Order: sequence, then C-alpha cells, then structure tokens
Amino acid sequence: MLADLTAGAVADARLREESQSLSEVERLAALRPAARDARAALAPAGRVKIIAEVKRASPSRGDLAEIPDPAHQARRYEQGGASAISVLTEGRRFKGSLADLEAVKASVSLPVLRKDFIATPYQVVEARAAGADLVLLIVAALPQPLLRELYALVQQLGMTALVEAHTAEEVARAVDVGAQVIGVNARDLKTFELDQDLFGRLAGSIPDEVIKVAESAVKVPADVAHYRAAGADVVLVGEALVTGDPVATLGAFLAGAEVDA
Repeated sequence: MLADLTAGAVADARLREESQSLSEVERLAALRPAARDARAALAPAGRVKIIAEVKRASPSRGDLAEIPDPAHQARRYEQGGASAISVLTEGRRFKGSLADLEAVKASVSLPVLRKDFIATPYQVVEARAAGADLVLLIVAALPQPLLRELYALVQQLGMTALVEAHTAEEVARAVDVGAQVIGVNARDLKTFELDQDLFGRLAGSIPDEVIKVAESAVKVPADVAHYRAAGADVVLVGEALVTGDPVATLGAFLAGAEVDA
C-alpha cells in the first residue's frame, strides 16, 4: 500500500512538472515569505499540542467529509486551539490537493504541514511554493540516501521536516539524518493495521531534545491522554476532527490531556 501510494504521488508530481518546471517552482518558492517556525509552535510547553488535519478521505476509511472549504475548516481548528494544521495533498486516495494547502496557508496564522507521499526534490520545492512550513517525510518510503537528501532540502528551504517512523530501526534512521521532529504513526502504512501502543514502545528511543509526535488512532479524549502519558509532545488528529464539531472536539482533546499535566 505504501509503495503504491508513493508511486502514485510521484507520478502525479511528474505530470505537474511537465507543465511547471522545477526552475519555475523554485522561483515561486523563493517569492514566498519565510516559513513559519514550526519547531517553536510545537515545542514542549507543559501541555500536549495538536496538529489538526484537513482530510477528506483515506484508503482505510474511504470518504470521511466533503470539506468544500478547507480554509474554513482550518480556521475552525485555529479557533479550537490547534498548534499547527496538516493538509492532505495526495489526490488519488485522500482527495486532497496543493490548492487546499494554499487556501489553508492564506487563512491561518499557524504553521501548515504538507502531508503527502514525498519522494522527489520537486515535491519538496512545490510544497514551499504552495506555502508549506512543514513537510512529511516517511522513512519507510525512502532509502536512507534519499531521506538524507530530502531532509537537507527541506532545511535549505527554511521548512521543518516531520520525519515519520513505524519501527525502532526507522526511528534510528530519522535520528541519523538529524530529525528534530519525529512522528510515530500507529497505522502501519504497509498493512494499514493500527497499534496505539506503538508510540509508547518507540518513544524511549527518540532523543529528549526531539519533538515527539503521535499520529493516528485518536477518536476520543482518552486517546490523546494515552499518548501524552506515553511521552508525546504533540498529537496529530484527522478523522475525529472532520467528522464532528472541530472546535468542541479540540477543546475536549486538549482538556482531556491535562490530566497528565
């Protein structure tokens, strides 16, 4: 599944590159204001922080919400207390786009994450051109030399990489490239099975100075509290926010985690 998603995302990027060259995208990226400081926004502060996700669909759950106005959704997230916004830009299975990211970027003051299956320099540069402040890099999808190359490019463009791992070996690879924000996804992107305790098992192998992000398997406030108790600085939430009232849900999630404060 992960290989198919990555191959599809790369193929779509190559089509975009045929109409908008890398040099043109680099020019547009250079015109953007400097990226927002995502590490400062997500840094530990005595309470859990939430990255709220704009997500219409997923391969595991199908259609979740239409979200005709992603900018409005993002503003609701900011109102509810999110610390950053994640935007799914993959179009085939998640029904997202770079246009969604651009709309969100223009509507909020929070850092914005491009969440996609990124495996080429072009995708990194177009993320910055669209306004991304953070870029997702999935260790399992990238050989180490390419992970190192893309991580360096993210930094060069002034953005922050959220480097996602699923195993202890992948955490070690993320640390090896110098990742300062490491995510552990409870959903295995090869099988799509969920393991909410995976974060707790891997958190100890992430250096103390690295921001630790727990991803997936969040439905109720107790799930956020579970991740917080296991050492998460940040929790990324998608489905639970697009299928209900985002402001009320964020409030409940943030309040529920305070039991750990």
